[in-house]
Amino acid sequence: MRRVLVLRPQPGASETAQRAREQGLDAVTAPLFEIEPLEWEAPEAGSFDGVLLTSANAVRSAGEQIRELRGLPAYAVGQATADAAREAGFDVAAVGDAGVERLLGSIETDLRLVHLCGEDRQTAPDARQRISAVPVYRAKAIAQPDLGAAAGAVALIHSPRAGRRLAELVKDRASISIAAISAAAAEAAGQGWATVEAAEQPTDQALLALAARLCNKPDPE
Repeated sequence: MRRVLVLRPQPGASETAQRAREQGLDAVTAPLFEIEPLEWEAPEAGSFDGVLLTSANAVRSAGEQIRELRGLPAYAVGQATADAAREAGFDVAAVGDAGVERLLGSIETDLRLVHLCGEDRQTAPDARQRISAVPVYRAKAIAQPDLGAAAGAVALIHSPRAGRRLAELVKDRASISIAAISAAAAEAAGQGWATVEAAEQPTDQALLALAARLCNKPDPE
């Protein structure tokens, strides 16, 4: 069985690696980015109907100011983000399990939402809600990530930015398979890999299911 290389930032990398090991996969972490909180000011809560959260990193990085928004219901993408929101004192109104577009398509269209997000995150352009993005963290590229375990591995790509970064760092790609969380993330990784496939849904569960299938393929010659 081939090794799984988890490239997302900590602490998510360790969480994904643990889930992979629970499924019998040989997983190692090699984050390409590290999360840094940004200075930000909480907007007036009364101007919004809810908080949009697309990453647990936003909740972890927001600091004390997030308390000023706790009276608003939270709309979270993914169970891990919803759990982080509850721990921070939010009532979670809805949890999406297939990306932000699906979540926004399932809730009221006239909501005013404040999106606590990463510096490079963009809200779905076709959203019917009125969304104000407030960056509260950045994912800073690690200059020299430890990719010593990459050869022959199945690399998990959690975002288009991670796909582009891995492509910048790795020149000898022929033995590495890419399991991407979305078609956009797969495309960003480029060509030259042993195989590139996208998960059926943009979730960690679907990504690990894809990784398990790729791990059990014969090693590339």
